[in-house]
Amino acid sequence: MSTQSEDLCTYDVADGVATVAFNRPENMNGMIGDMEVAYFERLRQADEDPAVRVIVVTGTGRGFCPGADLAFKPGEGQEPLPNQSVPTTTPLDVRKPMIAAINGACAGVGLAYALQCDVRIAAAGVKFTSAFAQRGLIGEYGMPWLLHEIAGRAVALDVMLSARIFLAEEAKDMGLVHQVIDRELFDEAVATYAGGLAANSSPASMATIKHQINTQPAMTPHEAMADSDVLMRESLTGSDVGEGIASFLERRQVVFSPLGEGTTYNWMR
Repeated sequence: MSTQSEDLCTYDVADGVATVAFNRPENMNGMIGDMEVAYFERLRQADEDPAVRVIVVTGTGRGFCPGADLAFKPGEGQEPLPNQSVPTTTPLDVRKPMIAAINGACAGVGLAYALQCDVRIAAAGVKFTSAFAQRGLIGEYGMPWLLHEIAGRAVALDVMLSARIFLAEEAKDMGLVHQVIDRELFDEAVATYAGGLAANSSPASMATIKHQINTQPAMTPHEAMADSDVLMRESLTGSDVGEGIASFLERRQVVFSPLGEGTTYNWMR
């Protein structure tokens, strides 16, 4: 990754949590093609980094991502948006839990990125909008599917057709965000949630649960049960379940191995 790309999306790791931050604060983190490439590369880096158990996606400064920077025109050697170098499906392939820490305006492609995360925590009063219909665009980045899957048909149609602005508090009522936190407590709340996952949950279990949630809804109930039974039997032969039980009985902090070094499952191969 070039130094310029590194500057467009920062990457910091502490206590098992990687913080990946959009970094164009002078433009409220308006998305451009090169920053999208940097973001996807950072996600891949975090997914392969054994020191990382949880990924927090946020924005530098006052914004999360207010959508595409419509005033920006890519020059020679710069990526358009959507980018043409890294698949836009990249976030969907990340095995580790992704938390969107929505610290400011979240619109258009920024909303799509947030919806691609597994958990969304928003600061109070943050503004959301899909934006696309009011710009003559369609539902980009799989947002109609994501909205339908997360919040249902009625919410998806409202958010997409109207492209209206709504606040974090309504987003929570619609099921689009999980928590709305006062701004002065926001950073601490995100760190506590992410740190709890990193410290207490098995990386292999979290990856496999994500795999189940991504694949089992397309199955029949009998198929999903049978699939879970196979995975359960695999878990019982791995090291993580032994550590989980031992730590509980010994009343001590659990210590799970990094992803790929503890329990492994056939789906991972």
